[in-house]
Amino acid sequence: MSSPVLTVMTAAVRKAARTLQRDYGELANLQVSQKGPGDYVTAADKRCDKILREELAKVRPGYAFLTEETGVVPGTDPDHRFIIDPIDGTMNFMHSVPFFAITVALERKDELVAAITYNPITDEMYTAEKGGGAFLNNKRLRVAQRRDIHETLVSYEVPHRGGKDLPLSRAEISVLQARVVGIRGTGSAALSLAYVAAGRFDAMVCRNLHKWDIAAGILLVREAGGFVSDPDSERNPMETGNILATNADLMPQFKDALSKAREK
Repeated sequence: MSSPVLTVMTAAVRKAARTLQRDYGELANLQVSQKGPGDYVTAADKRCDKILREELAKVRPGYAFLTEETGVVPGTDPDHRFIIDPIDGTMNFMHSVPFFAITVALERKDELVAAITYNPITDEMYTAEKGGGAFLNNKRLRVAQRRDIHETLVSYEVPHRGGKDLPLSRAEISVLQARVVGIRGTGSAALSLAYVAAGRFDAMVCRNLHKWDIAAGILLVREAGGFVSDPDSERNPMETGNILATNADLMPQFKDALSKAREK
C-alpha cells in the first residue's frame, strides 16, 4: 500500500506523462531551445514541469519545489520540498530513443522520503519510500548481489562534448574496461540509478549532476539495499553532484578503481 503522498505523486506523474507519450516520436514538431553546450530543453519539458507543479500543489499546498526548468520555488511549508526533473534524458527524447524518465522526489527536513522514476514509453514505474522498500510496478526490488568487480555490468554516463571532467571520464572508462564485464550508458542518470535498484546494472557512475537528476534514484537504490556515495570521498552526492551507486561489497572495489583513474 502506498502512502497518501506517494499516491499523490504517482497521479501527478501519470498525468504529466500523457503529454510526453503524445509528443514522443514527433521529431518534426518538437520545439527545442539550447541552454548550453549539449544542454537542450523542449516545450515538452516545460509543459511536463508545469503539470507536475500544478498537480502536486493542489494536494500539497505550501510545499516548495526545486525543478530543472523552474529552479527554486519557495513554499510556506519549511519542511517539505519536491525535487523534479520533468524529462531526465532530454536528448534521448528528442531523438525518439526510449530511455528517458519523469523523476520526482520528496524531501522532508532535507531527508529523502519518497521517490518516483517513470519511463512513460515502457510504462515502468519505479517507486520508493523511506523504510518501505523500492518497487517496479509493485514488484519489490533488490540490488544485484555480485561481489567481484570483474563480474559486473556498469552504467557510466559520459559527459557531452564540452562537458566538465571529460579527460577524467575517459580515464575512468579506461580503468573500468580493464576490470568489468561491460560498460553501458543509458543517457539518463535517473534511469541508470533505477536500473541499479532493479539489479539490472551492478553499479552506476556519473559526474557533474544536479539534485533533480539523482534525488529519486538515490532513494530507490537505498531502499533496494544498495549504497550511494561520492566516488572520490564519503560526501553526499546530492551536494557534490558526483555519484557512485552499487552494493556494499562492490563499493570499495569501484572506489579503488576510480582512484587509479585520478592518478593518471
